[in-house]
Amino acid sequence: GNGKQTRSFQFVDDLVEGLIRLMNGNYSQPVNLGNPDEYTVQEFAELIKEITASNSTIKMLPATKDDPRQRRPDITLAGEQLDWKPVVPVKIGLAKAIDYFRNELLLSGEIVPTGPDAARPQQRFAKSVY
Repeated sequence: GNGKQTRSFQFVDDLVEGLIRLMNGNYSQPVNLGNPDEYTVQEFAELIKEITASNSTIKMLPATKDDPRQRRPDITLAGEQLDWKPVVPVKIGLAKAIDYFRNELLLSGEIVPTGPDAARPQQRFAKSVY
């Protein structure tokens, strides 16, 4: 797409807190546990570059046929029924996620993508000189 599509991102801690409140509460209907803060795909890519201090180039690819132009959850019901709203700002959550993956790279030397053949990266050991 052109990067103008919007998305909403949420840190996992906020989702877990919402799920705990849903499980421990008396409300049993569907409820949105998202983050209504909206970013364009371009803004989010630039935020990632900023936090990682990357010199990567952002490349726009053709949009898929079913690519939604906008995503922004309405969390009114979650606030009313669960007294819940996300509290981790997107920039803070993204920085935590980046730190996590950066640490994984330092420990294992690689990040294996998810998928049917994915596996947790194994620790690389130095070859013995004996």
